[in-house]
Amino acid sequence: MKVLRKIGQILALTVVAGYLVVAVTAFNRKPADAVCHDIVLVVKDSVNAGFITAGEVKGLLAAKGISPVGRPMDDILCQTLERELSKHPLIANVNCYKTVGNDICVEVSQRIPVLRVLPATGESYYIDTKGKVMPPDAKCVAYLPVATGQIEKTFATTDLYHFALFLQRNKFWNAQIEQINVLPDQTVELVPRVGNHILYLGKPDNYAEKLERAKRFYELALNKVGWNKYARISVEFDNQIVCTKRKD
Repeated sequence: MKVLRKIGQILALTVVAGYLVVAVTAFNRKPADAVCHDIVLVVKDSVNAGFITAGEVKGLLAAKGISPVGRPMDDILCQTLERELSKHPLIANVNCYKTVGNDICVEVSQRIPVLRVLPATGESYYIDTKGKVMPPDAKCVAYLPVATGQIEKTFATTDLYHFALFLQRNKFWNAQIEQINVLPDQTVELVPRVGNHILYLGKPDNYAEKLERAKRFYELALNKVGWNKYARISVEFDNQIVCTKRKD
């Protein structure tokens, strides 16, 4: 009896397991004629940048003749869509996959700018978080400092790029610095958002120490005498601050 009972249990488990396999297979099986309904766009970092829209993605794929909408799901190659979308100058990374609802989901990571450059030559552009030049027609959502003056692209993608990253990561100076002006000798002066003065940095080196010294001066001096007392504050040289009073 025990043997028969055990055999019965094994048969029952086999039947249940077989049913589950068939049910899962049937549930996941897609109709052979299933077609793509739509493209679902998921844009990451949309708070900091608003460059890519669903309409642009659909238009780009349609222009290349590879739009998945209306095509059989089995004929759609997500790798092809990823490869073509990755060529967009404002896209950093893209991931495409098929959904159970017969849509194509496109997850996009945008290139994020850290600096807007308006050189004296008039050719404006952005610098992204990797130090690469972005096109001037990008629509940035987040506030960015603006670099002006005698700026070569090599200088913008090296010295100014690293300085812009420092500002972005520093809560106080990210909120305070509005403009970075580059003089002909490649020294830098800063235009603050608060205070009617120019903060002269000199060469863009040792800026963490220079700006820490400036911040202490703000806290200990300007908070007492007023933020508009000086026309120019220089932190170019170590262990000193040189101020030029404003002429009445």
